[in-house]
Amino acid sequence: MSVKRHNPQPLNQTRLEELALAYVARFATTQGKLRDYLQRKLRERGWDDGGRDGDVPDLDALIARYCELGYVNDASWARMKAGSLLRRGYGARRVGEALGHAGLDEDLRADVRPDEAAERQAALVLARRRRLGPFSVRETDRALREKHIAAMLRAGHRLDVARAIIDAASAEDAEAWVEEAGDD
Repeated sequence: MSVKRHNPQPLNQTRLEELALAYVARFATTQGKLRDYLQRKLRERGWDDGGRDGDVPDLDALIARYCELGYVNDASWARMKAGSLLRRGYGARRVGEALGHAGLDEDLRADVRPDEAAERQAALVLARRRRLGPFSVRETDRALREKHIAAMLRAGHRLDVARAIIDAASAEDAEAWVEEAGDD
C-alpha cells in the first residue's frame, strides 16, 4: 500500500532534475510535454532553493540539456506517434492535432504528415477494423452510409478518401484503390 504525502516538500534544483529524469526515463516525450509536467509539479509543490528570494528554476536550460543528451527528441517522437496513429487507422488531420497537442511546431508536423498512400492505407485499416463500407456485415443503406462517412471524418480522414472507401463495391475494390496510390 502506498503512502501519499499530504504536505510534500517544495522542490529544489536537485529534486526537479530527478523528477525530470524519471519522467523521460519512463515516457517517450516531447519538450512541450516535459515542460508541462515540470510546471505542474512546481505548481503542486512549490519552489524552494535554499531561501534565495526570487530564484526560480530555469526549465528551458534543463530541457535543452536533456535534448542535447538525447533523452528528449521531438522529431523521433513525432515520427513514432504519427506512425502509431496511422497504423490504428487515424487520418492526417487527427495525426496533426495529436502532434500539435503535444506542443510540436508546424514545421515538424509538416515533416511527418502522411503522404497519399499512407492516408489511403490508414482509411482502409479503419474501415476494416470498424466494419465500415464494404467491410460492413449489414446491407448499407443511405443512413448507414452517412454514419460510416461521419465515422471516417471524425477519425481525421478527408471527405474524398472517406467516400472512396465507403462507396467501394467490395473489399477487393477498396484494397485496389488503396494500392493505386502506392503504385504512383
